[in-house]
Amino acid sequence: MFRCSIPGKNACKIMRKEIKINMVKEFHSGFATIVGRPNVGKSTLLNTLIGEKVAITSSRPQTTRNRMMGVMGGENCQIVFVDTPGIHKPRTKLGEFMVQSIEEAMEGIDALVVLVDVTAIGPHDRAIVADMSRKKVYKVLVLNKIDMKEPKDLLAIIDSFKDAGYDAILPVSARTGDGVDKLKEQLAAHLPVGPKYFPDDMLTDQPERDICAELIREKALRNLRDEVPHGIGVEMMAMKKENDHFMEIDATIYCERDSHKGIIIGKKGAMLQKIGGEARKDIENLLGMHVNLQLWVKVRPGWRDSAEDLKTLGYVQNR
Repeated sequence: MFRCSIPGKNACKIMRKEIKINMVKEFHSGFATIVGRPNVGKSTLLNTLIGEKVAITSSRPQTTRNRMMGVMGGENCQIVFVDTPGIHKPRTKLGEFMVQSIEEAMEGIDALVVLVDVTAIGPHDRAIVADMSRKKVYKVLVLNKIDMKEPKDLLAIIDSFKDAGYDAILPVSARTGDGVDKLKEQLAAHLPVGPKYFPDDMLTDQPERDICAELIREKALRNLRDEVPHGIGVEMMAMKKENDHFMEIDATIYCERDSHKGIIIGKKGAMLQKIGGEARKDIENLLGMHVNLQLWVKVRPGWRDSAEDLKTLGYVQNR
């Protein structure tokens, strides 16, 4: 005997509720690498996407030396952004390490964000855009710093990239946040169904020790002039937690020349004191406690071309 059963109104409500719950439970996640030439705003964009400062920034090219991850979570998705050094032709072993880190950041990704500074588009930018267009992943071309460009000029720039081979072209301002929510939506909509890779309260894969070293280097980058910042590295010598409210930190700033050491220290130690004071405030915000920061300056000639020195300062070759 064949029986046909038609659910009543209450049963239909229950079924719709179950379907809705199942849809909510479907979780999307993936890795999105951010690339571009030096000084286009990659780290600023990462910080804006995450909603917290996890990467150092400055107006100096090649501020970022190592790849780092920033985690952006949502109710039904998690995007792991990978910030990379600017794409450039290496001149030192440090430069080679930076280029290698970019190549590694391209492996196994689900999306690619190619960043261009609309205020300074040159042949290098267009070469990067063309090269990255061949990647077989979901690609977004992000035109950054739109707050510094007239709308009519911006439309012409967008039009010049319309045949670049990207899935989307989005104008944003990483500094003001304009357009960033749209970028998040675009990426989240194209992520595969996957697991939650990191806990909800985790914003970056970088340990506190490395972030503290980077914050010190950031303040040096922002305060020093000419070629000095490029030859600076920071080694954390000690981080000793005295109690739940206070930590002692010792760090050494390395430079390549005696003349640079004098500039970093400054007259009667004024520059070093300024760098340390600004870094201490950010480190205290990061750690949530009072910090006594002691900085030392040492000359280490040619450290950017020394494999041993690069390893000491956290730039480890994986070859």
